[in-house]
Amino acid sequence: MSGRTESVREGLRLARSIAVGPHTLTADEPEPISMDAGPTPVELLLVALGSCTSMAVRTYAGRHRWQLHHVDVDLQFDPRGQIVKNIGLAGDLAPDQIERLLAVAARCPVHRLVTGDTSVVTVPTVLAPLRRAQGASS
Repeated sequence: MSGRTESVREGLRLARSIAVGPHTLTADEPEPISMDAGPTPVELLLVALGSCTSMAVRTYAGRHRWQLHHVDVDLQFDPRGQIVKNIGLAGDLAPDQIERLLAVAARCPVHRLVTGDTSVVTVPTVLAPLRRAQGASS
């Protein structure tokens, strides 16, 4: 666990206000489904994967004092269930260093979360009493 509080609250239509520690974001769906007030949940997942990948590669290269000048990560989601992660590396890198950086990219925490055996436990919490539909019998 991160130690921070992450929460999602309902907004207008499908928009959601997201709080992550001191940061706030908005997630939404595009028009006409909703208002396009922020990235979709799938887009947020993709940029989380891209950010994590880029940070892991940058950290590893820095720790080894490799001449990595720039790292870009572009992602696409195929609705049939595949994420394509294109990693662009610029710098004075030997082929074995590039191979090592690509291996590191596949081990960032979000990559492992998406591809691993993560389970999600749903805990229902009733925030207010649920009302019975009129005419419902006991």
